Amino acid sequence: MIKTLTMLRSVMIDDEPKNLSILKHLLEEYCHQVQIVGEAGNPKSGIETILSLKPDLVFLDIEMPYGSAFDMLDQLYPIDFEIIFVTAFNDYALKALKYSALDYLLKPVDIEELKSAVNKAATRINNKNYNNQILNLLESMKKPNPTHGKLAIPSQEGLEFLQIENIIRCEAQGAYTYIFTKDNKRVISIKNIKEYEELLPDSIFFRIHHSHLINLNFIKKYHKGRGGYVEMDDGFMIEVATRRKDEFLSKFNA
Repeated sequence: MIKTLTMLRSVMIDDEPKNLSILKHLLEEYCHQVQIVGEAGNPKSGIETILSLKPDLVFLDIEMPYGSAFDMLDQLYPIDFEIIFVTAFNDYALKALKYSALDYLLKPVDIEELKSAVNKAATRINNKNYNNQILNLLESMKKPNPTHGKLAIPSQEGLEFLQIENIIRCEAQGAYTYIFTKDNKRVISIKNIKEYEELLPDSIFFRIHHSHLINLNFIKKYHKGRGGYVEMDDGFMIEVATRRKDEFLSKFNA
């Protein structure tokens, strides 16, 4: 049984002090599981606050002076906290979803929508912690050949087991990782791609781009360029980061 978290350590980021005050009041009044541990009024101080306090949940305005919320999140990559965007503008929804925002609330904030968003955040954080405990146990069981065997993939529904040698590539999507296999399966994991880079054997897996970790055995062709790009067996084209090019080519004595 999943143990319920007592409190969600949360940070609010908004350039308007009045908005911070209103949101704080609503959270204190209607969302008792939220513990506000920090506030910030711009992307720079927001980054510093998040790195310092390591919150579970961030309530984030989108348009702020000296940069947007998305600029800030790019600098915080990989994202290991839940996000609820709170904004006066309604034309950012699709971009917000790309950053795996749990919810997208318009100002003035509707109380029921806020309560629902916070409850979903609590559930997702709970599941993540629970699944990570199971995964840590499974990872502690050493296998004689690290390129074989099964890998436990934690998702919102539980654990899915994949054969390591069948994984073609892993793609970062905000705080999540999309894992693609040779049988055309796509599995969405709640772990970020950095964790898979550390977990999967570096003898066959290589992170060629900040958003892509690939199985070298499934490369179909390498195309030259500044960094170049690879064509995978599943037809997917992936850019090779310039700074990773030399190390990547050294894998093939090229």
